[in-house]
Formats: sequence, structure tokens, C-alpha cells
Amino acid sequence: MSNPILQFGTSRFLQAHVDFFVTEAARRDPAQALGKITVVQTTSSAESRARTDALRATGRYPVRIRGLRRDETVDETIECDAITEALHANEDWPLLLERIRRDVKVIVSNTADAGYALFDEDTADLLDGQRTPRGFAAKLAVLLHARFRAGAEPITLLPCELVSRNGDTLRDLVCGLARAWNAEDAFIQYLTRDCVWVNSLVDRIVSEAIAPVGAIAEPYALWAIERQAGMVLPCEHEDIVVTDDLAHYERLKLLLLNLGHTMLADTWRTRDGAPDMTVLDAMRDPALRDPLEAVWREEVLPVFTALGKHEVAIDYLASVRDRFENPFLVHRLADIARNHEEKKIRRFQPVIDLAAELGLDIEQKRLRHALGANAS
Repeated sequence: MSNPILQFGTSRFLQAHVDFFVTEAARRDPAQALGKITVVQTTSSAESRARTDALRATGRYPVRIRGLRRDETVDETIECDAITEALHANEDWPLLLERIRRDVKVIVSNTADAGYALFDEDTADLLDGQRTPRGFAAKLAVLLHARFRAGAEPITLLPCELVSRNGDTLRDLVCGLARAWNAEDAFIQYLTRDCVWVNSLVDRIVSEAIAPVGAIAEPYALWAIERQAGMVLPCEHEDIVVTDDLAHYERLKLLLLNLGHTMLADTWRTRDGAPDMTVLDAMRDPALRDPLEAVWREEVLPVFTALGKHEVAIDYLASVRDRFENPFLVHRLADIARNHEEKKIRRFQPVIDLAAELGLDIEQKRLRHALGANAS
């Protein structure tokens, strides 16, 4: 087994995004894909275990793409085969250490926000490789230390977690652990100067899982990757954009799509809406759609206008409406409303802050009311 792509996370999102891209690229032209993927389960959930077991058994899974693309209906199923090895971090740690020493060129991850948590039990003795670290950053620190000690070349890391400047953030966490563990200076330099930590933004609505492994997703997809010297990408794909202005893509997604989802969820919660209401249902209900449209029109778009990005924002917002009105996706507001208070702060406060920085005379009363005591 010689897979150059190591992936942490078995989520349906990665199945329908990174893994899907690698599958499509390889089928078009094997030279456009770096190679196959080893996926690593890092949680103890039964769902993750079922996905890992299914990948081990078949190595294939379906991704069904459903929605509208340029006014045409899309409903197709792609059998993905980019994953050829599935490991469990706790059970296969020695094998994972072996893989990192010689095979891997790129690390991809999507461990959710909780993946960046640090744990007191992750201590310096982990560097001997005898036990599995609990936290994702600690796992990376130990694996990269093993790679460094083996004399292997530096590696590219492409985190996909929805954390601003995710590559920088993950690098700082891993380097902080290495310093706290009193790792050798040469290893710290290997992490900071040699390894390539890439900031990126992912954007695709993957609304449903297909059991035991597989996903249902919309046609729209974007992986915006900040250009860095020496970085290695898993594949070439039309939905991968290498850019010098990642903040532009982050702002559009956060302040229009993500904010829109959370505003719908907030109104749904306030009105005690039906438990199974979807985004499509909400967009067809004036009681939920009208407040959202007012927020976009009166409280968000003026910020993009002041930034000189009005037309770009209008175009992106049109695509967001199409995505929200996708008749094929079952995107439940109850799912969007998980960690709702945290999401409101992360998605509403930045546009309020931007309006203040730009000196705009707009009230933004709906956003401020939704934030309540947290508004500033």
C-alpha cells in the first residue's frame, strides 16, 4: 500500500468533496490525481465505525449529485473509488506511524471545530509512539515527529475545518504542543519552515448520508486554496480554485450563505417551526424568507457595496438562493441549528464589525436582535 493522501475524518462531507474530486480527476486523467487515499477514523462513534468497516469491505461508495446547474436538472450517482485503505487511529496507530514515515505527501482533514481542542492527557511521552494521542493536533505532532525522525521530506497539510485561516491555526496548535513537549529545535524548524500549512475554504452542501457509506450533495462545490510556494495538491479539478485572496471567498460564504442558513434557523426557532422543516420549506414560507431577504438586502449587501464588491456579492447571492431552493436536498433546519448560539456569533458579528469599520450608517437591527446580549 502506497497512498500519498492521508485523510483524517470519514464524514459524508469529505466523501462528497475531496474524495469525490480525487475520484473524478483520476478518471479523467490519472496524471491529474496525486494517487489514492488512506482515511483515518478519529472518533468512537458507531456511524464512523460503520463507514470505516464499509470502506474496508468494498473500497467504493456512491455520491448522488442532485440539484440545478445552469437551469438544468442534475440527478446522477458517481461511484467513488479513491479510498483504498481505512484505518482507526486507536487500533491502527503503529500502522499509521509506518505510513507517515514513507508514503504520505498530503494530509487532508475535516475533524469539525472540536478537532482543534487540546487535552491535558496529551503529554510529551507521546513522542515515543507507544500510545495514541487523544486530540487531532497531538496526533499530527506525533506523526510529523515520526516523519521528521525518519528523514522523510516535508509534507503539505490541507485542513478543511471551517475555521478562519485553518492552516495557520492548525500549524500554531501543533507547534505549540511540540514546544510544550520540549521537542528538539530542528523539529520545530521542520514544522514551521519546511512543512506547508495551507489555508483553505470548502463549500458544498452535503445534506444526507447514504448508509453505510456515501452521500447526497448539491452540484455546487468549491475548494478555495490559498496559494503557497511548494504546496502539493491532491488533484486538479475545476471546483478547486487556487487564489491569492482567500479572504474574499471566506467573506462571501460566511456573510451570505452561512449567515443565511443561521438566520433561517433563528427565525425557525423563534417561531417554534415544524421539527422536520427544511431550508427549501423555509424559502417557500414568507414568514421565514422575508426576514432573511431583508437582512441580505439591508444589513449585509451594503457592506459588500462599501468594499467595492457589490456585483460579485449579487452574483454569489443569486447562486445561494438557487442552492437554498434546491428541490432535491433534505437540508433540515434542525441540523443547521446545532451549536446555534456559537454560530450566530461567528456568522452575524463579523458583518456588524465590518459595517462599523467602514463607517456605514446602517442599523442592522435584525442581526443585532438575533445576537441579543452578545451584540456589540
